[in-house]
Amino acid sequence: MPSLPDQPEPPEPPAPGHGGPDGPVPGPRRRVAPTDGPDLQPPAPHGRPSPGCGPPPAPGPRRRPVPALELLVHGVGGATPQEMLGDPGAVRVTGDRTAAIHRAAEDLVDRPWDDERPVREAYTWSNLTSGNGARALWLLLLPFMIVNMAHWMRPAAPGHGRSHRWYDVLIRLTALSLTVLLVAGACVVTMDLLAWQCFAAPLCAERSTWFRFLAESGGWWSHPGRRLALTSVLPVLLVGLLWWLSRRTWSAYESAYPPVRLRADGGGDAQLGLPGFWYGRGVVGRLRAAHTAAGLLTIVTVLLSGSLVRDLSPGGTRPLLVAGLVMAAAGAVLAAVVIRIVLRAGRTEIDRDVRPLPRYVTALPVACLVLLVLCLAHSMPVRTGFESSGAHPASWGFPILTAVQLVLSVGLAAVAVRLHHAAPRTDRGVLGGLGGPAAALLGCALGGVLTGGVAARFAGWLDPHSTLGGPGVLAGPPVLHSWQAATLPTLLCVVAVLALVVTVRTRLEGRRLTDGILGHYPDEHSRPHEVRTTHLASAVARARITDRAPGMFGTVVVSSLLLGAGAALGAGLTGATPALAVEEWPGPVAGFAALSQAVGSWTMGIGVVVLVAMGRRAYRDPAARRTVGILWDVGTFWPRAAHPFAPPCYAERAVPDLSWRMGTWVDLTGGRIVISGHSQGSVLAAAAVWQLDAPTRSRVALLTHGSPLHRLYGRWFPRYFGPTALRSLRDDLRCWRNLWRETDPIGGPVRVTGDDPPVDRGALLDPRHYGRNLLSPLPAPLLGHGDYADDPAYRRERARLHALLLGGPGAPGTDPGSASGTGPGETPGVPPSRRAAVDGDATVVPEPPGGREGGNR
Repeated sequence: MPSLPDQPEPPEPPAPGHGGPDGPVPGPRRRVAPTDGPDLQPPAPHGRPSPGCGPPPAPGPRRRPVPALELLVHGVGGATPQEMLGDPGAVRVTGDRTAAIHRAAEDLVDRPWDDERPVREAYTWSNLTSGNGARALWLLLLPFMIVNMAHWMRPAAPGHGRSHRWYDVLIRLTALSLTVLLVAGACVVTMDLLAWQCFAAPLCAERSTWFRFLAESGGWWSHPGRRLALTSVLPVLLVGLLWWLSRRTWSAYESAYPPVRLRADGGGDAQLGLPGFWYGRGVVGRLRAAHTAAGLLTIVTVLLSGSLVRDLSPGGTRPLLVAGLVMAAAGAVLAAVVIRIVLRAGRTEIDRDVRPLPRYVTALPVACLVLLVLCLAHSMPVRTGFESSGAHPASWGFPILTAVQLVLSVGLAAVAVRLHHAAPRTDRGVLGGLGGPAAALLGCALGGVLTGGVAARFAGWLDPHSTLGGPGVLAGPPVLHSWQAATLPTLLCVVAVLALVVTVRTRLEGRRLTDGILGHYPDEHSRPHEVRTTHLASAVARARITDRAPGMFGTVVVSSLLLGAGAALGAGLTGATPALAVEEWPGPVAGFAALSQAVGSWTMGIGVVVLVAMGRRAYRDPAARRTVGILWDVGTFWPRAAHPFAPPCYAERAVPDLSWRMGTWVDLTGGRIVISGHSQGSVLAAAAVWQLDAPTRSRVALLTHGSPLHRLYGRWFPRYFGPTALRSLRDDLRCWRNLWRETDPIGGPVRVTGDDPPVDRGALLDPRHYGRNLLSPLPAPLLGHGDYADDPAYRRERARLHALLLGGPGAPGTDPGSASGTGPGETPGVPPSRRAAVDGDATVVPEPPGGREGGNR
C-alpha cells in the first residue's frame, strides 16, 4: 500500500527469496529480519525476552506515527465485505472470488491509527464453504468428514509416540473401511439388486421398463456375468468421481503455500504453529491412491465372487476357474499394498510435505483399474447353467465389514484411554478421552445408514415387498441393512428421550436464573418485567446446552454401538431379516420386529433425501447455513489426514492467506495490526498468528469475540486447542483480548488464567439495557452470538490493544476496573513473561521447491 507523505520512507524491497504478496521469490536460503519501522524496538540480547506490552518507551526524539490496521475475519454463516466494513463501495485489494481481502474505498491508503475510525480490512472466506446448490451433495460425504475429524480429537498426551502412531493407524484403517462401505453400497444397488436379483425375476424385470432389454430370454445381456459387468459402470464412475473431487479440491482449496516464516522454537507447545501443518499434499496423495484402489478392488471382488460361484461348481469351466483364481490372488496382493500404504501414510508436519509420491503409489490405482478390466472380460463368456438367484454371494461381506469397524473402534478406544490418562489433567478432553473413537463410530454408523437407506429405497422401488418382510419377488438388500433399519426406531426413541430431558432441564435452569437477571443491571432502576426476565434467563439456559453436548453425544454413540453390535450379531446368526427371523415368536414380538423393519427402512431412505435437502437449503439460505454450518465448519477446518475423500479443508487456504497478509503488510509498512476474529474467524485468526515468526508477532494483537476456542475446540480437540496450547498462544502474543456473552451458545471465555490483565474480559451485557431508558427508549434486542462489533466494549478493547502494541497506556475511555483484574485508575499492563518472543526467532527464507509448488495459488 502507498504511504502518506508525512510517514517515513518506505523500507527497502524484500531480499531475494523473501515471500511477497504474490508468493515466494526464488532465491538462496538465507536469514532476513523483517523491515523495521521507525519505532520498532530491537530484539533483546540472547536469552532475554524483548519488551512486550509494557510501559511506554523512554523519552527521545519525536517519531512519526506508523500505519496501523484492523483486519476483520468473519465467522460461521459468512458476511459480505460491504457488511463487515460498512461501506457499499468496498474494494478488493488482494485475493480472488473464492477468498479475498477488501477495504473501504476511502481507506485504500495506509494511515496512522484512529480509535474511532481505524483503517480496516475484511477477509472474506465464505465461498470456501458455500456456493451453488450442487455443493450440498458434499453432505453425502459427511461420514468421511466425521472420521477425518476424529483424527484430530486425540488426547493431548505429550510424548507417547507409539500410542499416537497406533491412534493414527486405527483411524486411517477405519476411514478405509468407510470407502469400501460406500462403494459396496453402490454395488448393492446396481450389481446385486438390479443385475443379480431383478433381471433374474421376470416379474421384476417387467416393472423396470428402462432395463427390460437386460432380461430378455436368450438375449446377449441375459447372462448374469454380462449383466454384472454392465452395471459395474456406476460404482466405477462413483470411484472416479471421488478421485476427481479429491484431486480438484486440493488444487482449488488446499494448495496455498504456507508463509516462509519459521519459528525458532519449531512451534513449541502449539501444534498448529508447525511449518507443515497446513500443507499435507503428500499424505493426501498417498491416501487418495490407496482409497481409489480400495474402491476398485471392491468392485473386482463383487465381479469375481459372482463368476467364481459357477466356476467352482462341478459344471464349471476349468480355464475360467484358473483365470479367476489368478485374478483373485492378484487382487489380494494389491489389497496388501493398499493396507501397507494406509499403515505408513502418516503426516509430516515438521516441514511442508512436498515429497514426490513413490512410483508404486501412483501406479497402484492404474494396476487396480487394469485388473478390473480383466475381470470384466472374465465375466463375459457364457457359462452353461449359470443362473442368478437370491442375494449376491458378496453380500456376506457386510457383516464382516461391520465387525471389522467395531473391532477398530474398540482398539481405538483402548489407545485413546491410554493417551487420556497420560495427558496432564488440565488438558484432558471430553468423554474421558473417547471423543475421537466416539466420532469414528458415529461416522461408521452414518455410513451404514446412508448406504442402507439408498439400498432399501431402491429395493422398495423395484419390489415393495422386499423391504417389508413379505413374500417379495426379490431377496432384497443385504440382511444386515434390514437389521440396521430395524434398530433405527429404537435409536430415535433414545434421541427423543434425551431431547425431552434437555428441554426439562433447560426450563428448570431458566427459572432458577430469573432471580439474578436484574443483578446484572445495577445502574438501572427499571421495574421487574416477568416476561422480559423469563426471556433473558431462558436465553442463558439455552446457551448452556452446548456445555452439556458431550454427555448427550456420548449417550447416542453408546446406544448406536450396542444396537449396531446387536444388528451385526442378529444378521450373522440368523441370515434372515428381523421379520422373518422372529415370525414364529409370539405375536407382539413378531409384530414389533416387522413394524421396526418397515419404519426403519422408510426412515433410512427419507434420511438421505432430508440430508441433501438440508444441505441444499444451507448453501442458499444464510439462516439455515448458521444452523448446519457449525458442525460443517468445525469438520472442514481440519486438514484431510485420515480420509482423502472428505470435504476439502478451507483452513489450508484461509490460514496461509491471513499469515501472508499480516507478514507482508508488516514488512511493507512497519506498522501494527489488530486482527479481529468472530466465531470461526477467531479460530482462523489464532491459527494464522501461530504461523508467524516472533518479529512479526510482536506487531500483532488478537481480538476474539464469540470465540469457540475453548468451548468447542479446546474440549473436543485438546491436543491442538487445549489449555496448554492456548497458553502458548498467549505467550506468543504481546496482546490478546476475548469478548463473550452468557447468551452466546457458541462463543465463551478462553480460560487462559494467571495473567494481569487476563485474556477474557467479563461477560458483556446482553441485552445492553434491561428496560427502557433515555439511551434506549425502545427494548434493546438480545444479540446472542452476533453483533459484537456494535458493542462499545469492542471499540474500547480494540483501542486498548493498539495502545498496548505501541507500548503505551491503555486506550482513553477504557474502564480499567471492568473485568480486567485492575483497580480504579490503574493502567493494565502485561507481565514480562508475556512480552515479545524468544530471541533468535527470525524469518527463514528457504528456496521454494521447483515446479508448481512454488507459489501461493
